[in-house]
Amino acid sequence: MKKYVAEFFGTFWLVLGGCGSAVLAANFGGEGNPLGLGFLGVSLAFGLTVLTMAYAVGHISGGHFNPAVSFGLFAGKRFSGSDLLPYVVAQVLGAIAAGAVILIIASGNGALDLSGPTPLATNGYGTHSPGGYGLLSALVTEIVMTFMFLLIIMGATDRLAPAGFGPVAIGLALTLIHLISIPVTNTSVNPARSTGVALFCGNGEIIAQLWLFWVAPIIGGILGGWVYATFFETAQDVRPLEPIEPAMKQ
Repeated sequence: MKKYVAEFFGTFWLVLGGCGSAVLAANFGGEGNPLGLGFLGVSLAFGLTVLTMAYAVGHISGGHFNPAVSFGLFAGKRFSGSDLLPYVVAQVLGAIAAGAVILIIASGNGALDLSGPTPLATNGYGTHSPGGYGLLSALVTEIVMTFMFLLIIMGATDRLAPAGFGPVAIGLALTLIHLISIPVTNTSVNPARSTGVALFCGNGEIIAQLWLFWVAPIIGGILGGWVYATFFETAQDVRPLEPIEPAMKQ
């Protein structure tokens, strides 16, 4: 249970920190206000949530916080299939809990508007894309971004990668992904993140588009995990070079 609770809270923090910053602080004070975070601030917020929780509970659960990551690590032979469903359930529940908290907080000043194209930082395409991008653009974006995310996750946590720096690379990767793709889909690459806020937005069109933000990230994650495991994974018999001094002293 400890692993599943860690995934719950890790995903909760990701959605609360990332989507919460988009809802509460991205446009704080209106257009032109220097206090608003904007795209850059929201992108950084998502990266920081993964970075902080990977250090906090990554040693307990592996720090997935994302069904697409769990599927990708399973495809890359880094994760047991028996844990796949419980991880996804824990992640989705954590995201839903965060969505509820965001709704409660954002409703506190009476100014919450759920009539916009991306209420509660939801994901979408067409009229629900921040930049008006269509279905094909959204599909390609989500597949490619999640694919690259898994390549980075697999590489940064490879047994020969520099120890202790994996969460930094992964957090910065998620920041960069948001910088690229917020205008297209408001950036998902995470089915739980998309679901957790969509359920509270009160817009049936956004719920109807939710399928893409499950299908595309999972496809991208599986492809990324498989490609790394097939072409880049460290061979089991390879070991880091050891200093030769102890052997010489013997």
